Amino acid sequence: MSITVSNISKSYKTVKALQDISFTVKEGELFGLIGPDGAGKTTLFRILTTLLIADEGTATVTGFEVVSEYKKIRNSVGYMPGKFSLYQDLTVEENLEFFATIFGTTIEENYGLIKDIYVQIAPFKDRRAGKLSGGMKQKLALCCALIHKPKVLFLDEPTTGVDPVSRKEFWEMLKRLQQKGITILVSTPYMDEAALCDRIALIQDGKILEIDTPNAIVKHYTKQIYNVRANNVYQLITSLNTYEHSHSVYPFGEYVHYTDKRADFNPEDLLLYLESKKLSDIEIEKTQTTIEDTFMELAK
Repeated sequence: MSITVSNISKSYKTVKALQDISFTVKEGELFGLIGPDGAGKTTLFRILTTLLIADEGTATVTGFEVVSEYKKIRNSVGYMPGKFSLYQDLTVEENLEFFATIFGTTIEENYGLIKDIYVQIAPFKDRRAGKLSGGMKQKLALCCALIHKPKVLFLDEPTTGVDPVSRKEFWEMLKRLQQKGITILVSTPYMDEAALCDRIALIQDGKILEIDTPNAIVKHYTKQIYNVRANNVYQLITSLNTYEHSHSVYPFGEYVHYTDKRADFNPEDLLLYLESKKLSDIEIEKTQTTIEDTFMELAK
């Protein structure tokens, strides 16, 4: 295994950031840690990249133990933290040269690994990093994390605050890196990105809710979900929450996702109920289950 996490726990005074976390990541796998802000993703990444020591449990990365062999891990992994942390007063090229020098290598030696990414920022190589756009900062940070040819790449919410086009390009780059044999552990709060991973772990309040492939996790949700819409969203959610047969209710884009407790649920019953609450322009239709639906159910 490329990464093993066994019963890791970490607290900050009274706050339990991680509670008995265990999972493994295979070599060459693109593994996603999926959860909202405050779920414990960054704390776990800091433990695995040897920046923080767990209160309990053990972990290994590329076969090295995170506490006793931390120096070996630091030489064999790349880490891209959630916050842009490169030297903003240095140019693109100066940042790359700096990180290459730290790891005793050169840009030229590992250029083949970063070429697909670097060509996109090369026109700005003389621009200071602090003056780059969000998407360009992201690409530069990824180049710096790869410049020493790591075996494992840790990416902590790499696409947060980045435009949709740059997000799509970034994930395409990750797929190409994976094809080169690099193990990738990525965290994200975006449920749509979860489907791009080989396997995912859903995490909430420092606890792992479920680990499996994205398709398998979706299939675990057995209830039929309905898209519901009406003229007044607030009143619709309030009415659905007070409906005696309601199992779950939450906003989902322009709709509200609704599931019913009854096995023999008839949408006509719900329609009549909502009309009795003076709602109009009501739509009720079946919809496909998503990873977000599964997460919401498990996090209840």
